[in-house]
Parts: sequence; structure tokens; C-alpha cells
Amino acid sequence: MKYGARNAIPAKVKSLKKGEIMSLVKFDVSEPIEMASVLTTESVASIKLKKGDNVLLIVKAIHVLPVKE
Repeated sequence: MKYGARNAIPAKVKSLKKGEIMSLVKFDVSEPIEMASVLTTESVASIKLKKGDNVLLIVKAIHVLPVKE
């Protein structure tokens, strides 16, 4: 997958709160730093994102895009 952002932060999925349309995903970046992203529940399912997964958080403007490693 290609993405057009230069800021990639390694993280681990801490928790997922799935809604009907949107999901809240929290990430552990480094103790005690945490980040979060809101994305469609369909996207969470599409990349098979689950608690404990290692991801790269792609930061572009106001968006944080989790990219599963």
C-alpha cells in the first residue's frame, strides 16, 4: 500500500470501540503516550484490525491513518 505522508509512527492497537458506522481505535505509541483514530467500521474489518496488532500511524494534516504491518 502506498501513502503520501512522511510521518510514520510505530504503534500497537490498544483498544477498539466499534459502532455501526464508525469505530474508535486507540493506540499505544510509547509509555505513556497514546493516540486515537476514528475510522469507518468497514475499514477496520477490511484491514482485519484487532487489539494487539502492530501498525504504523501515518500522520497527515489532521488525519491519523493506521497501516497494519
